[in-house]
Amino acid sequence: MGAEFVSLSLTPIIIGVCVAIGCALPGNFLLLRSQSLIGDAISHVVLPGIVVAFLVTGAVATGPMLFGAASAALIAVLAIEVVRRLGRIETGAAMGVIFTAMFAVGVLLLEQSDTSGVHLDVEHALFGNLESLIWLDAKGWGSLLDPATLRTVPVELPRMMAALLLICIFIFIFWRPLGVSTFDEAYAKSVGIATSSLGLVLVFVSAIAAVAAFDAVGSIIVIAMFICPPAAARMMTNRLGHQIAWSVIFAAFAAIVGYFLAGYGPQWFGDFNSVSAAGMIATISGVILAITAMIGPCRKRTT
Repeated sequence: MGAEFVSLSLTPIIIGVCVAIGCALPGNFLLLRSQSLIGDAISHVVLPGIVVAFLVTGAVATGPMLFGAASAALIAVLAIEVVRRLGRIETGAAMGVIFTAMFAVGVLLLEQSDTSGVHLDVEHALFGNLESLIWLDAKGWGSLLDPATLRTVPVELPRMMAALLLICIFIFIFWRPLGVSTFDEAYAKSVGIATSSLGLVLVFVSAIAAVAAFDAVGSIIVIAMFICPPAAARMMTNRLGHQIAWSVIFAAFAAIVGYFLAGYGPQWFGDFNSVSAAGMIATISGVILAITAMIGPCRKRTT
């Protein structure tokens, strides 16, 4: 039983937890800045970058696809700002134009490209494939102490862990500037904080989280992970540090419970076919948000 769990379930669960927490951390600041839709935009625009990287290299290679997705996200962020300034329209409208157009281009490119020989299609690009990120070479808990076996873990695991570490380092280093600029931008500017640059870096860090999470949860489900845990956490407290902690707890809980419900939940109703793990994680995140919206101590003061 232990060997089967380590081989088939351990790595997807860890990846799912890292994805959920990695998206929730920057999502807290996006939520408090009323910029949650930026996470939505980023999650859409990574798709064309990944497809273009595949078309150029002809292979599903981690490095080129990460570079392509990150480049597409950066282009989208800059394009949103250009459209907003030149068109003199509000940010939400500019984001809607850019991320819808880029996402549509990504889907069209994916449908027209030959991906029959690789694990890249519209379904997995949209909803991810967390269930397939298994560790076949693991023979049990002892494999965690075997360097040779550890080298065979799915590449998505070290990639997502590295992205989570980078996000944590960013928040730790810029904790005070992020907090001050989030709650009082005018004061932040008066004390010399480069709020515009810091905001752009925050968006770029969010893009890193979305790109790293692509294989696991795709480019659609990741939206819930940016928004639901931070929004639920906001209804539990009025203190930023506590909100971050609550969002981490909610994100990890949703990832773990969602993964197990996706695999075993249908069996309770006589259906032996599992459902999408990423979809179930997003569903649990939504349920947590709904519960906190009803019973959260700070729900009445949440705007």
